[in-house]
Amino acid sequence: MTVTPLGHNRGMALEQPRTLSPSKVAAFTECALAFRFATIDRLPEPASPWTTKGTLVHAALERLFLLEPTARTLAAALICLDEAFTMIRTDAEYTDLHLSPDDEAAFVDDAERLVRQYFTLEDPTTIQPIGVEIMLDAEVGGVRVRGIIDRLELDADGELVVVDYKTGKAPPERYENGRLDGVQFYSLLCERNFGRRPARVKLLYLGDPLEISTTPSDQSSRAIERKVGAIWSAVERACERDDFRPKPSRLCEYCAFRVYCPAFGGDIAEGARVAAAIRSTATVADLVPTAVAH
Repeated sequence: MTVTPLGHNRGMALEQPRTLSPSKVAAFTECALAFRFATIDRLPEPASPWTTKGTLVHAALERLFLLEPTARTLAAALICLDEAFTMIRTDAEYTDLHLSPDDEAAFVDDAERLVRQYFTLEDPTTIQPIGVEIMLDAEVGGVRVRGIIDRLELDADGELVVVDYKTGKAPPERYENGRLDGVQFYSLLCERNFGRRPARVKLLYLGDPLEISTTPSDQSSRAIERKVGAIWSAVERACERDDFRPKPSRLCEYCAFRVYCPAFGGDIAEGARVAAAIRSTATVADLVPTAVAH
């Protein structure tokens, strides 16, 4: 009997991902080849001070909203940041950055700047959170979609509001709709899980600081569902044909997979071989303790 691995269809040259997320949809749209390396081949990306700083600030704000409303002061937020940094500084996501003492001080100072700027966007003592870091999933457009909502709250009228923190700069106005697609995904996931459409979804750009928000509608929900369905069909075709093409742009300068990209003289097959070797090594390493124990 031939067993087909979960997520892998007969006739598919490459294994399909089991799920999509707002970030994966954005990644495929930005560059199908980078999506393949990250999601299909699962080629690890090196630690980045920007993503790690985002993890740290998100963790600090998550802690802040676990406090009682009157306790959510700036002083408390900075304590939350210190606690979050104590936790993350021994994690590989941070240690792999290999920051010098001066670079570490600048890293922490910038994280503090972002937390302070959060307080210019809203007063956390007035917020009614009903959950932070909420994982939701639902069937959308023929595929399972998963996403983590940074904060779900109730407004003064008791309606749902989805909030997403961004630690970078806000995009130019012409790109705002694309950035809002992510929180529109979360709105649709709320509809599917709770039977209620949020009254508002908003992005808080801590680096500017700036809030961008919109009101979900029947039209926006249908548009997101169509987009997911179209992206999933494109992913299926690309897996079937092993045809994930690069899309050179200014983002290439920051791409961890550039060395394997044919647009820059790289070899896709080499990237896939490296990813397979890493997965194989990790699998063997995971099995060693079990083998020794027996």
